[in-house]
Amino acid sequence: MIRSYVGSQLHRSDETDDLSQEVFMSAYRNLDQFDLDGDFGAWLRGIARNKLLMHFRTTQRRSQRESKFREEVAQLLEYDLEKIFVRQSDFAIEALLRCISKLPDRMRHVVREGLDGTKAAALAEELSTSLGAIYNLNYRASSLLRECVKAEME
Repeated sequence: MIRSYVGSQLHRSDETDDLSQEVFMSAYRNLDQFDLDGDFGAWLRGIARNKLLMHFRTTQRRSQRESKFREEVAQLLEYDLEKIFVRQSDFAIEALLRCISKLPDRMRHVVREGLDGTKAAALAEELSTSLGAIYNLNYRASSLLRECVKAEME
C-alpha cells in the first residue's frame, strides 16, 4: 500500500524503493508516537506524504544547484570556447585558401569567380565553354577542395 502510494508520485523504481524503506524505518523509530486508537494506514500515509515532500524539496534544490552550476561553467568556458572556435575557423579558412591555390588554373578561376558571385552563365561565356562544363568544373573543384581541406585539418 505505501510502496504503491510512493510509486504513484515517483517515476523511478529505485527512488520508490528507497523512499518506501525510509517511510517504514521512520514509522518503526516513531512507533511510540502512534495513537493505538488511530488508523495505522493513515498514519503511514502521512509519514509517506511528508517524506515525499522532503524528497521533492531536496531534488528541486539539487536541480536548481545543478542548473546554476551548468550556467556558471558555461559562462566560464564561453570565452575560451569562442577563442578556440575563432582559431579553428581561421585555420579552416587558411587551409581552404591554400587548397584553392593548389587547384589547376581553370578550376581555381571558376571557384574564385563563384566566390565573387559571378553567375555560371556569365563565366561560361567568359571562358567560351558550356554551362554544363562550368558546373562540372565547379563540382570537381569542390570535391578536390573537400579532400584537401580535410587532409590539411588532420
